[in-house]
Amino acid sequence: MELRGNCQTTSSGYPNFAQRKALVVDECPEGLEYYAAMLGAYGYQVRRCGSYCAAVRCLDNETFDFVIVSQGTTKFEGSCVLKRAVEIDRSLPVVVVARRLDMGSYIEAMQLGAKDYLVEPLTASEVGRQLPPQPYVSAAA
Repeated sequence: MELRGNCQTTSSGYPNFAQRKALVVDECPEGLEYYAAMLGAYGYQVRRCGSYCAAVRCLDNETFDFVIVSQGTTKFEGSCVLKRAVEIDRSLPVVVVARRLDMGSYIEAMQLGAKDYLVEPLTASEVGRQLPPQPYVSAAA
């Protein structure tokens, strides 16, 4: 049985799931707090990064179960975060959020491996639909 994310095995061999972790990347402090509050309500421990360079360092030093990255401008500066996340773990869900739809950035994000590209403002239910399912291990496993 392969377990992904923040999971260790106990001495008895059963999985011990740690709190799931999310990375939120946005140069706008209000955006950081908005998404951190939503993800916290879903039970995530949230790491906030106010710069794309800091977010890349976080990805290199920590394991995450979900990532939200702000598009920034039409130059899509956050693409460096998406690229690094996909290099580390192709299955890591990364959602790009944009203040307005830019087709060039949308195509770039999807080609780089984003799970989705959404235009703000996002509701809690829209964010919830993007989250990976809770790990489940049956008693028979």
